[in-house]
Amino acid sequence: MTAATPPTSGSRWQRYASGALRAFHAYANWLVGISWKRFIVLALALLIVMGILHDLPPFTWTITEQIENQPARSGLPPPPPKPPKAPIRIEAPSGAGGGGVEINIGKDGIRIVGRESTPAQAASAAEAAAEQARRAASAADSAASAAGVHITLPPGVAADSVREAVAEARRQIEESIREARRDAEEAARDAAEARRDAEAAIEELSRVQARPGKTKRTTRIGIGDFMMQFTTLWILASAIIKYTYKGQKQAEVKAAQATETAEAESLRRQVVEARMAAMQAQVEPHFLFNTLASIDHLIETDPKRASEMQKNLIALLRASMPTMREAAGGSGGGVRDLGREIAVIRPYLEILKVRMEERLVTEVAVPDGLLSAEFPPMMIQTLVENAIKHGLEPKPEGGSLRVAAEIVHGRLQMTVADTGLGFGKAATAGTGVGLANIRERLQLLYGPKAALTVAENQPSGTVVTITVPYKSIEGAFA
Repeated sequence: MTAATPPTSGSRWQRYASGALRAFHAYANWLVGISWKRFIVLALALLIVMGILHDLPPFTWTITEQIENQPARSGLPPPPPKPPKAPIRIEAPSGAGGGGVEINIGKDGIRIVGRESTPAQAASAAEAAAEQARRAASAADSAASAAGVHITLPPGVAADSVREAVAEARRQIEESIREARRDAEEAARDAAEARRDAEAAIEELSRVQARPGKTKRTTRIGIGDFMMQFTTLWILASAIIKYTYKGQKQAEVKAAQATETAEAESLRRQVVEARMAAMQAQVEPHFLFNTLASIDHLIETDPKRASEMQKNLIALLRASMPTMREAAGGSGGGVRDLGREIAVIRPYLEILKVRMEERLVTEVAVPDGLLSAEFPPMMIQTLVENAIKHGLEPKPEGGSLRVAAEIVHGRLQMTVADTGLGFGKAATAGTGVGLANIRERLQLLYGPKAALTVAENQPSGTVVTITVPYKSIEGAFA
């Protein structure tokens, strides 16, 4: 015994693929089987169910972890130091006596220092402005005392220069005070805002870290969002499958119906051909027996006419044998050339003329150029038999029979006209089965392109016309 071969990955994949394909077709057939209204209701119900299950286990869960609190920082950062004021230097006017005055303003106050000059200039300046300097000094002392500024004057400094220097220094001092006040106000506002922000941050941190140690933090994890998206995509894909698969199923149903119709038409054609073959089998033996009896009678009374009748019978049988073989082989439902049908009709009419003698006058008006035209078999013979049997034979004086072919509006028109009693007026009127079979065969072969018409002939009789599309057969009978 040989060990069983384990299934390979390829065979497993084929089984999975075939199973998935079967499941897909089953689901698609179910979608096609339901209405759009029911599909929409089911889709809404599915969305509602997914919305309910969105936050329920096992689709959503939480994870709790502990984190350590960080101690809060207290206090505010110190404000940045203000840059020190640069010293201000004031020089005396060029026209003033002496070497000028230098005033320094710093963190220790204001200091005014006179520049060095020559002894002669210093002495003259000192003598000229001694009194004025003392008055200016007293005024400056009072002004400086009022402003909170200490000014020291060296001896021998000109009063005008000092006065101008003092005024300029006062202006500089007032401007510096104003700038310092503005900077202080801005710094105070910034400090207040920074303090408020710091207090808010400290308060928030104190709420988070109310207790020292560890704090619990909960994290939510779920696949509900993904499930809602997947459900939406599933509904859209199902709608597309329902729409496209329905069209495919309809095409398959139409193809199956077309196949069934074709099979039914084929079966119907076979039934019609079998019916025609049965009619032919019934007619030909009867005609053959009557012809042989007529030949036997003519041999004794008119051997010459008996010989002509025998030759026509041989020609008829020679022309009919291929048709009978094809009918026996099941290929009698097709078409043949018109020449073969006329080859059967001519000897058939000659035999009938011998039997009916002067009571029958025949004419076959078929141009040689139409002998190769396509035409269904046994139809002309059936019409000729009906015209003789139900129109001319019952009439005592007989009549004429004309078989003609012509092209009318691009189609082949075959006419069988007699001057008999008329359609349905004879005592031997048939049941119309032969004409019904011809119509059915024409419908099967050509559809609406072929037609069979029956009309009255003038002055009497019947005209039967068969119209089929004109088509020449190569190598046909000529």
